[in-house]
Amino acid sequence: MPAILAEYTTRSALTRTELPVHAGIRYGALPCESLDFFPARGPRAPLLVFVHGGYWQELGKDDSSFPARRLVPAGAAFAAIGYGLAPRYQLDEIVDQVRRAVRWLVEHAQDLGFDGERIVLAGSSAGAHLALMALLDGWMPGGTQPADVIAGAVLLSGVYDLEPLRLTYVNEPLGLDSEAAARLSPIRHLPDRLPPLVVARGGAETAEFARQHRALVEAATPRSAAVHDLVITHRNHFDITFDLDDPASDLGAAVLHRLGLPGRASRRAAGDSVRSHRDIGST
Repeated sequence: MPAILAEYTTRSALTRTELPVHAGIRYGALPCESLDFFPARGPRAPLLVFVHGGYWQELGKDDSSFPARRLVPAGAAFAAIGYGLAPRYQLDEIVDQVRRAVRWLVEHAQDLGFDGERIVLAGSSAGAHLALMALLDGWMPGGTQPADVIAGAVLLSGVYDLEPLRLTYVNEPLGLDSEAAARLSPIRHLPDRLPPLVVARGGAETAEFARQHRALVEAATPRSAAVHDLVITHRNHFDITFDLDDPASDLGAAVLHRLGLPGRASRRAAGDSVRSHRDIGST
């Protein structure tokens, strides 16, 4: 696992040397509230917004640039969100920071030159939790709901129910009690409408991550026009993100499809499980 995390950093640093990037754009008042934006090569491009994982207590936007390396040449803009980490920041604050970043990007689409109607959120592990929290109703101004302005989401190996985590070592810097764990578990508060989703996990996940994946697919399917349920057997909890921008992979193809960019239709790769719900290919 340390080698994979180091590869996040190495690939991201290389990406920042190869592509134009507006680094450290402030979306809030705190030093940690910044993002890196990789502009598209043409106007009115879709935007993929990536929220990193790390159990809300490690990694950062500097480790999260690598998907831009192939997504930008494919026709997308890319943003990597930075946020404060536990234990310095409580999880409520981290959720608010990511929501603030999403709102900032929505409001600055024209300034940054991407299509504000084609914003897709993506996150891995704790980042998938934060991305899904940004899809819940009730936090955007003027009665706007996230499903009105977010075109889709790609959720990788996510933590959607925090109660099982509360009883593990992961909770030591978070300090969640049962009330906070319930309040901050997005699967318990899903809105009536969700945008189209790609819900993916690696085949080499723990039983609990597999359970949470299944639970989200089942809960989201009646609420979304499309839920693409993808299990990639040759990937694990940490290296699944390397498929995010790979157009030859099922996950990469699903991402391009969700962004509205050309690419092959997502299909079953050797040993992979692909299940579609609610007309995935038509949205």
